[in-house]
Amino acid sequence: MEAKVLWGALSLLRIFWSLLPQKGYIHPDEFFQSPEVMAGDFLDLETNRPWEFLPTFPCRTILIPVLTSGTAFWIIRVLRPIGAERVLSHSYVLIVLPRIIVTILSFLLDYSVYHIAPAWRSDRWKAMTLLATSYVTLVFYTRTTSNAIEGILFALILLLTSPGSHGCPNHYKVKSSHLIGIVLAAGIFNRPTFLGFAFMPVLNWARKHYNSQFSFKTALSNIFQLLPSFVITASIFIAADTLYYRGYHLYSLSGTEAFSKHILENIVLTPLNFLRYNLSPDNLAQHGTHPPVTHLAVNGVMLFGVLHVSAVFSGIKIMKWFIYTSLYRNKSKCDESVTKQSVSLFTFYFVPLLLLSLFRHQEPRFLIPLLLPLVLLSTQCKRNIGMTSGIVIFNIIGALFFGSLHQAGVVPSLAHVQQTVQSEYPSNNLTTHYTIIFTHTYMPPKHLLYLQTGQNLVNIIDLAGFDKDQLCPKLTEIKRDLLHRSIHLSGQMKHHFLVVIPGTIAPVLDNCELVLKKRTSFFPHLSMEDPPTLSNLFSSNLTTQLALHLIEVNLYT
Repeated sequence: MEAKVLWGALSLLRIFWSLLPQKGYIHPDEFFQSPEVMAGDFLDLETNRPWEFLPTFPCRTILIPVLTSGTAFWIIRVLRPIGAERVLSHSYVLIVLPRIIVTILSFLLDYSVYHIAPAWRSDRWKAMTLLATSYVTLVFYTRTTSNAIEGILFALILLLTSPGSHGCPNHYKVKSSHLIGIVLAAGIFNRPTFLGFAFMPVLNWARKHYNSQFSFKTALSNIFQLLPSFVITASIFIAADTLYYRGYHLYSLSGTEAFSKHILENIVLTPLNFLRYNLSPDNLAQHGTHPPVTHLAVNGVMLFGVLHVSAVFSGIKIMKWFIYTSLYRNKSKCDESVTKQSVSLFTFYFVPLLLLSLFRHQEPRFLIPLLLPLVLLSTQCKRNIGMTSGIVIFNIIGALFFGSLHQAGVVPSLAHVQQTVQSEYPSNNLTTHYTIIFTHTYMPPKHLLYLQTGQNLVNIIDLAGFDKDQLCPKLTEIKRDLLHRSIHLSGQMKHHFLVVIPGTIAPVLDNCELVLKKRTSFFPHLSMEDPPTLSNLFSSNLTTQLALHLIEVNLYT
């Protein structure tokens, strides 16, 4: 009963925290893999469309963003004509509505654990509580990243391939295989890495198929059962992507031969483009390269803490068990805690982790789908970690860091700019223009400003991690160019020049030949690329250091 009550409270916290909303900005992809693109398509807003969604080399399917963020923005578009645009255009709604859709979908994780935990000899409610307690669930599974969708689809694969359905009648087996094929295709088009996550569960399902003996013929037959639904689902994704990236003109050709030839020449296979890009070492180097052990030694610990460490030790024990049984073939003396269920869950966790480690670019978010097999492994009989204070403290720190502190000033600064622009233009007065420089922050999602395409009220320049020594000359150059344009227009348009910069970098501006007018601070904000020094951590200046500053530069002085 205590576990049920705790899970219920944590579930309410997951929803409440999504509605709050969380100000932390975990990665640019949470905006630029879905909301930034869909806001432009559904609401006709000015956006910064990422390269993955450009027709020249599309690497992302459009169907998943349409079904998530697209649904949220479609609701806004439908409700706009009834006079609620002032409310619906607020940055809060633009942030929260797509997130709440992903949050609702995240409960498929809980649903899957509830149904499959007994089959894996795991404590159902302890596993669900462990899942709900994890900051990965509270933060990463409430964001619009393709990794969160990948984790949800992985949970469905585990549900459909669970040994709990063994012994079911044939018609259920066929239905299950169709559903597996659908989820498998959707997962691969969402992120091709999904194949690495689904490989062992699907293989486990195919080789057994409710029999204790392995049969290659049976396994191959079961795999072929997945093909019809897989091919149909993949065809829907291909058609949607081709239509989106190549345009409606594809289907206006007359004549079957000309139509087929044109389709084949222009067909869009986003998973193939994704793989082609990520298999290039030069491309990965642009995003950062890491040692092969980063996932195992760093990212797993960062995301899952003691659960990951425990899984590593469990893996060592299982490997010792395999060696012992292979050498002595005497299973009676083996560790009784090593079961078929624990071996399977071990492969569900570590095989994808090792496959992802083959890529030199390794980020923590790539591992978030592994949370589900990890909580099942951690709450198995004779392997119960329990809800220790260490786990609770670890997840509180993780939730506060990623949910409320990390790059947490970017979104509020954009909300502030949006309110300023809207308040100054109650009647669409286009005589004022804003140029905003973001530097040493994550990419600012422009759709949060809710500017209709063609308004050209705000120009955002993202300088990313621009060299601090060259920052003053760069800002002076931009100021000179803006002043020249203002003079050229003979005062017909007034320019505002704003700089958004972390507190740890802001002192650089004091040495620039710039006259600073107004300063607005957004606390807290922590950039791990530019963290405060150790001396500032214990000084009264800490609140200034742990803030993002929006500074207006006097353009006409």
